[in-house]
This record gives sequence, structure tokens and C-alpha cells, in this order.
Amino acid sequence: MKKALRVPVEKLGEEPYASVMCYPKPDKRELKKRLKELEKLGVKALEFKGAKEVAKLKVLGKGCVGIVVTAYKNNEKTALKIRRVDADRARMYHEAEMLEKANSVKVGPKLLDVSRNFLLMQFIDGELLPEWLEKPVGKNVVKRVLREVLEQCWRLDKAGLDHGELSHAPKHVIIDGKGEPFIVDFETASVNRKVSNVTSMGQFLFISGITAERVAEKLGGVDKKVLIKALRVYKRDKNRENFEKILTACGLLKQHSS
Repeated sequence: MKKALRVPVEKLGEEPYASVMCYPKPDKRELKKRLKELEKLGVKALEFKGAKEVAKLKVLGKGCVGIVVTAYKNNEKTALKIRRVDADRARMYHEAEMLEKANSVKVGPKLLDVSRNFLLMQFIDGELLPEWLEKPVGKNVVKRVLREVLEQCWRLDKAGLDHGELSHAPKHVIIDGKGEPFIVDFETASVNRKVSNVTSMGQFLFISGITAERVAEKLGGVDKKVLIKALRVYKRDKNRENFEKILTACGLLKQHSS
């Protein structure tokens, strides 16, 4: 396995690292400000590895708002989101606020720090849900993980925080090495719109798409008519009883015999 490239902050002003720091348009003045910001955050080095590529360097993630890389703060491995210079927002504070709210109900990677251009978070060492489902994981383990994903969505619903991207979430759920799921990427999250975390995730996992097909292979199919009805009832009245009807329809909650 190729060794990951770890670069100290002092070297990040050089290419090709500068192109990641100020993606997609390197700017000397902006770069200088960003390097000072990193120092204030206590970041000592970045590590370039991952499935995505920017400026011929490996990174953990690449989106419309930012580039995610591994960062080291006081020898602690963290995840750093770097705001793109062409992002549709001027700062990272909103996403930090949304992640902090998610953290308050035990959802998402832990928020560690934030500045104008950087979001520092807990590093989740794991696999995206679709990749994890390709592994020879036992049926009961899959059930436990999917139930926990939906439980996290329930907690977000109760907190009034809508993630915004869970109806198609192949990149938004990471399963760590201990089999614990994390919902990630709260950049489009909002407390100002109607929440739909449970209903969106229920559709993604069990109703349609490649992930739903893989889940069906692992667990057996669900009665989609029953599940859709349960989702509609929950959408009208988001109480615990209606949520548990969704879990039952998904085969994740045993029905108690009377």
C-alpha cells in the first residue's frame, strides 16, 4: 500500500498543495490568509490520501462547497473541510452550527473547531454505506446498523434539523471499523424547513435505487406498499409510535405478539 503523503503547514504554500488550499483558483493573498487560519486552529500538518483527487493529490472528499482532507492537530487525526474559493457561501460557520446541533442529539462526527474557511471535525475511519454493504456482513449486523441510521434520522427530526440530502445518500453515511454509522456532511442542513430525515432515508434504504436493492439482497425485500403507507402516516404526525411502524415495516423492529 502506498504511504500517505503528510505535509507540514509550512509547506502548504507550495504547489501542488496551494491548489488544494485555494481550490479551484490559487490566489497568493487568499493562501496567506488561509495558512494563518490553519495555524490559529492548531493544525500542524495535512495528509493527502483518499478516493478522490484534486491537483493530482489524493483527498477524502470533494464537493461543491469544500475539499475534505486528513489533518493533524496535536498529533490527533482529524478531518478538515477546506472551503472552495468559488463556493456559494463566504464562510463555514453555518455548517458548523448545523453540525453542532446534530452533535447535540448524538448525530454526526464531532465538531472540533471552525474558522472562516475551515471546518475541523472528528475523523471517521470507515467506509461509505454502499461499499460497506458489499462486504460479507451478517444479516443481524446490517439490521442493527440500518436501525441506528434511522434512529439518528429520528433524533434529527425531533431536533428540527433537516439534513437536506438523505433521499440520495450514498456519500452521507459512513460505517466505522466498529460497525457504528455516522451521518455526515451538514453543509445544506437547515432548521428553517420541514424535516424529512426519516422519510428520505427510509426511501433511500428500502424503496428505490441501487442501495435499496443491495439492502433487499442482504435482508430480503420489504412490502413497499406497507412501508410507503407508514412513511406517509409518519410524515403527517412525526411521533415515536409512527416511527416504530416504519421500523416494523422495514423488518428492523419485531412486532410484539399479544
